[in-house]
Amino acid sequence: MDALTIKRRFGVIGVSPALDRAVTVASQVAPTDLSVLVLGESGVGKEIMPRVVHQFSKRKHGSFIAVNCGAIPEGTIDSELFGHEKGAFTGATESRKGYFEEANGGTIFLDEVAELPMTTQVRLLRVLETGEFIRVGSSRVQKTDVRVVAATNVDFDIAIGKGRFREDLYYRLSQVPIEVPSLRDRPQDIHLLFRKFTTDFSEKYQMPPLSLSPDAVEILENYPWPGNIRQLKNTTEQMSILEQGRSIDADTLLGYLPESHRSRLPVRNRSVEDASTLNEREILYKVLFDMRQEMQDLKKLVLEVMKDGQVSEAQAELVSRVFSAPETPQKRLPSGRDASEESSSTSNPSEWQATSWTSDGGGASNPLDADSLSTQEVEEVEEVLSLQDSEKELIRKALSKHRNRRKYAALELGISERTLYRKIKEYGLK
Repeated sequence: MDALTIKRRFGVIGVSPALDRAVTVASQVAPTDLSVLVLGESGVGKEIMPRVVHQFSKRKHGSFIAVNCGAIPEGTIDSELFGHEKGAFTGATESRKGYFEEANGGTIFLDEVAELPMTTQVRLLRVLETGEFIRVGSSRVQKTDVRVVAATNVDFDIAIGKGRFREDLYYRLSQVPIEVPSLRDRPQDIHLLFRKFTTDFSEKYQMPPLSLSPDAVEILENYPWPGNIRQLKNTTEQMSILEQGRSIDADTLLGYLPESHRSRLPVRNRSVEDASTLNEREILYKVLFDMRQEMQDLKKLVLEVMKDGQVSEAQAELVSRVFSAPETPQKRLPSGRDASEESSSTSNPSEWQATSWTSDGGGASNPLDADSLSTQEVEEVEEVLSLQDSEKELIRKALSKHRNRRKYAALELGISERTLYRKIKEYGLK
């Protein structure tokens, strides 16, 4: 039987090759009596695989018992699995069969098997190897014929290394391992699952289903979903009951997603001080710091020229860069000229050196006297204080670089997508 038929029979949604592989392996191993270990993160739907194994096995007419090993207290887990005799412990008023005895001839599913205590692991290993077990409080050995399928989201290498799980039991359980992919590894299935959940919810509560805008679909498929299918279902149901409109845009969807897990897109390796790794406030601080450093360099240069009366090519280039910064807002200079006029007069370092920097050492026309120096310093401080213009320009350049794809621009700026949306509306950017 092919994977598509099996998925339809058990209600499995998805077209991911990794999911098809897991379903196919479960159906292939089903006719045997080999132990199966289902691996995968919490919420990926591991409980489907044991049912596939059971239904396609010769034991399908026998019992299928699912046991959550993590939900049973350590003091009673042996009694639950293997049974107990009357008087074996306080409260044991009568004999009781355990799950392995009840499931004789069928299949038992041990979910969260890594949570079993070490003493119980020893008992389980004996059942897997010989089919024998002993009830709590009894000395009589009993036999059982049970197919064991186990599942866990624990990394066994770590658990075995820390002494929390027996290595021999791991190899006995994992005769055939089945890996169920996480939701972030099957992004092509996320929108399908969303539509399934919103349709089921709408039919149950008699309301129209939700629909997503293209931007919302893109966000939905790029979100990592740490809670996997369970988290996606909960998010879909929350929006279905809380949103009045049935069309969900990107801003609305972001309101239901924790910001700490917003994006899984790759980011280029950059230095720690690169602006893309900083948040919004740190970007502004970095701009201020860089401008302050340039002003300090310029002051040193002015003092040197006032003493020596000469300007090197590197010094002239520094002055030209400071005074001809592109796309800065126009401002009035003390002499009454516009900033654009001043920029044009200083765009050529050699021309600027020849016309403005003289070595006569004084005169009202000399731009390097004390009054002119203090005026220039005040002027640059006023430019530094224009934070909104600097921020607007950074956002505009990021959007232009990424062709108005806002999520990539947000990554470039090192801010959240919601903050970027708000800033775009605030500054009227398209």
